[in-house]
Formats: sequence, structure tokens, C-alpha cells
Amino acid sequence: MTYPREVLNEIKWRHQGLGEAFITYVHRGAPGDVLTIPGKDIVELGRSFFSTGEATIPYHRIVRIVFRQEVVFPDR
Repeated sequence: MTYPREVLNEIKWRHQGLGEAFITYVHRGAPGDVLTIPGKDIVELGRSFFSTGEATIPYHRIVRIVFRQEVVFPDR
């Protein structure tokens, strides 16, 4: 099983940043209770959460990561 933190770290370090990634996560109150943000909005990958300029989101809320138009999490 691959975890979202591992996927994001691999993209960040192997591909020189998260600029081509899109992260969809559970966000109560958003349409459909999910929100998608571009990877360029992530300012920190912490141990159990990631941070944007506006929020701190636990990794367990991530439902999908798309990188270069390919779904890389969840792995199939």
C-alpha cells in the first residue's frame, strides 16, 4: 500500500516540485464535500499533514492525487 505522503514526497523530490500535481481531499462544506487544489499551493509536507497558505490538512483526508494527468493515488 502506498500512502499519500510518500506519493507527494516522491513527486516533490523526483520531479522538482509539486507544480504539476492536483490533490483532491475531503473538505466539509465544499460541493460534494471534496476540494481539489493544485500542488503549487502546498507550502509544507509535514509528518502527518500538509499545509497550504490557508489550511493544514491531514493526509488521511486525501482521496486522489493526479500528476501529469495520471491518477497516482490511490494506486490501482
